[in-house]
Amino acid sequence: MIDCGLFQGLKELRLRNWAPLPLPPADITGVVLTHAHTDHSGYIPLLVKHHFHGRIYASAPTVELCKILLPDSGYLQEEDARFASDHGFSKHHPALPLYTYEDALQSLRYFSPLHNGDVRRIGDGLDCRLIRAGHLLGSRFIELILHRPRQRRLLFAGDIGRYDALITSPPLRVPEADYLIMEATYGDRLHPKEDVFARVAAIVNRTIAQGGMVLIPAFAVGRTQEMLYILKRCQEREMIDRRIPVYLNTPLGIDATDIYNRYLTEHKIYSGLDGTHHHANHPQHPERSNNPFTCDNLHLVHDHTASKRLNSLESPAIIIAGSGMLTGGRMLHHIKSYGPDRRSAILLVGYQAEGTRGHALREGTRSLKIHGDQVPIRCTVEQIESLSAHGDQDDLLRWLRGFRRPPHVTYLVHGEPEVAQRLAEKIRETLQWKVEIPRYLQEVALA
Repeated sequence: MIDCGLFQGLKELRLRNWAPLPLPPADITGVVLTHAHTDHSGYIPLLVKHHFHGRIYASAPTVELCKILLPDSGYLQEEDARFASDHGFSKHHPALPLYTYEDALQSLRYFSPLHNGDVRRIGDGLDCRLIRAGHLLGSRFIELILHRPRQRRLLFAGDIGRYDALITSPPLRVPEADYLIMEATYGDRLHPKEDVFARVAAIVNRTIAQGGMVLIPAFAVGRTQEMLYILKRCQEREMIDRRIPVYLNTPLGIDATDIYNRYLTEHKIYSGLDGTHHHANHPQHPERSNNPFTCDNLHLVHDHTASKRLNSLESPAIIIAGSGMLTGGRMLHHIKSYGPDRRSAILLVGYQAEGTRGHALREGTRSLKIHGDQVPIRCTVEQIESLSAHGDQDDLLRWLRGFRRPPHVTYLVHGEPEVAQRLAEKIRETLQWKVEIPRYLQEVALA
C-alpha cells in the first residue's frame, strides 16, 4: 500500500474514512509512505486497529514526524467524538472516534525507516527505493521495482515540492519509470511571485504600530517552521523590531520544530542554497550558532494556562498557533479575543480547504461561528499565497521534463477534478504523454 491517509475537507469526503477498504487490512503486507502529512499517513492507526501486521516504511524524518502527528490525530479524533456526544449530532451515543490516541501509539511500533537511495526488498519480487521529493521534511518519491513476470518500475510521486521553496531542498530528477502516479494539486496555476519577507514585515509593522495582535494560523509541520524562519530573517535584516514578542502556541509545532532542527542537512537553508549559511552550533561560527527556526524574543507556549493568558495581552505581539485552516485548536480562542479588534490582523499562510473557517475568512466573511458563538471579524484579514509547499504547473512540468523517456501511462491523482483535467491537457499538449485521471476505487491492470 502506498500512502495511507485520511480524507479531509467536505463531509462527503470525510465519510469515506469510515468506509471499509477494498481489501482486508490483514492481507496487506506493507505500507510505504511518501511523507508525514495527515492526508498521506493519518489512516495508519485505523489500519493497525483493523489487524494490519506488516511493516510501514518511510524516511527517517517521516517516521519521527509520524511519532508526533499520529498521536495528535488520535487525540483530536477523541475530542471531536466528545464534542459530537455533548451536542447530540452523532448517530452513535456516545459518538465514536475514528481511532484513539492509544490506537495511534500502538501503530508506531510497525514503522521502519529507509535511507535515501537504498534499494530495499519489501516483498516477494518487489524492491523499493526512496528519492527526495522536496515537499516537506522527509518527503520522498517512492520507486517500486517489480521483478516478475518481468522488471517494471512504478514511481509514486506523492506531493512534489517546489524549485524555489523557502526551506526545503528541491525535488530530485528521476530519469525513468514505466508507470507514474503523481499529484495535480496546483497543476492549473502558477504561484504568485513576491518578496515574502517584505510582505510579512509590512503586515507586522502596520499591525504592531496600531497596537494590535498579529495572529498567524499555521500548520504545525512545515508552515510553522517557515514562519519562524521568515521572522528570523526579517529580524536579521532589521525589517521588524527584534523586541516584538513572538509566541509559538502549538505543542505539536514545538515538537515538529525540534525534529526540523535534528535534520538540518535536509534543508537547503543549511547548505546555503538560499544565500545564507546556517551552521547549527558550529564552533567556528558562534554568531551562526542559532538554528534557523529560532527568532529573537520567541516564547514557547506548552500548557493551556499560558495559552489562555495570550487572550488578554496588554501590548502588541505575534502569535503563531494551530490549526492552519481554523478547524480547531488554540488559534480559535485567540480569534475570539482579537478578531473583533480593528487594530489586529489575521494572516492566513496556508491552503484553506472548502468548508473550513479559514476558507470563509479568505472569501470575505466578517463573522465566524466559534465554540457555538458568532464572533464578529473586524480585524484585517491578509493572505499570503506564495508559500505553498506544492509545486505549481511550471514546477511539475520542469520535473517531468527530467525523464529520459515518457512513462507508458501517467496517472494524475490528489487534486480537484477540474484541476487534474487541465494539467492532463497541458502534459499531453507540451510533452505528448499518455495521461489518465483515475476514478475513486478504480482498478488498473499493468501491461
